[in-house]
Amino acid sequence: MSKDKKKSPAKLDKAAYEEELKRLQAELVEMQQWVVETGARVVIIMEGRDAAGKGSAIKRITQYLNPRTCRIEALPKPTDREAGQWYFQRYIEKLPTEGEIVIFDRSWYNRAGVERVMGFCSQQEYVRFLHQAPQLENMLVEDGIILLKYWFSVSDEEQIARFKSRRNDPLRRWKLSPMDLQSITRWEDYSRAKDEMFVHTNTPNAPWYTVESEDKKRSRINVINHILKTVPYQHVEQDVPEVPERPDSSGEEYERPPRDEFAYVPDVASNLERSKVSAAKKSGGKKKKKKK
Repeated sequence: MSKDKKKSPAKLDKAAYEEELKRLQAELVEMQQWVVETGARVVIIMEGRDAAGKGSAIKRITQYLNPRTCRIEALPKPTDREAGQWYFQRYIEKLPTEGEIVIFDRSWYNRAGVERVMGFCSQQEYVRFLHQAPQLENMLVEDGIILLKYWFSVSDEEQIARFKSRRNDPLRRWKLSPMDLQSITRWEDYSRAKDEMFVHTNTPNAPWYTVESEDKKRSRINVINHILKTVPYQHVEQDVPEVPERPDSSGEEYERPPRDEFAYVPDVASNLERSKVSAAKKSGGKKKKKKK
């Protein structure tokens, strides 16, 4: 395991974190408006260890953005047809057009990470990737695309803790796969692969930015702040439409058909009304007392 042990960062104040996150998310909305108005193209690559917090950071970044002009691309295993194509081809098809932001939740760097470590690519394919990736990224940047590459870093101890948390949580258990668990037994192999990847692809035109992610909340604030500082957006005045008054009925007054002619979703949420919940709690308390 790594000899360079990370110290657990101090916990953030919850209220301060939530306030700052909302402020940054409002700025992201401003940034997206600038992207749309100016026709800019933004590509954000999110890479890193399994369970390093990439997904939760992407969720906070996109939470209030317009999904029509901000896409998340998390490509599955290549099909047989895609496996026969130029390696970068299926990623290039997902690049943004004017006025779009595309966030890659893992990207073409799969070849330098999981494919390299697990033996899913040949040595020749791996070497070719390390040669071609910087060339491709240079072409993207030269064509005017804003390219940001983030590596989320987490310690082995924290990664295992998050895996265990996922395993015990039925809402997040789907995130845990046998392939993820290979990152525990092959920790040092992944470390060497990441170091080699940085040597060849950390270039002046497309540098890697490491996000310390021992504390997910801290990493979210830091990565959003960095995006906003790096994308050269400016405030764009929006023409906010006025909400008109509803006009008076003209001619024959509309009459709604009887409600019993339609099928409605049952109002099971009514069971959660405060008065009913309070009554249920009191009733439950009385039953317990009687048992005693």
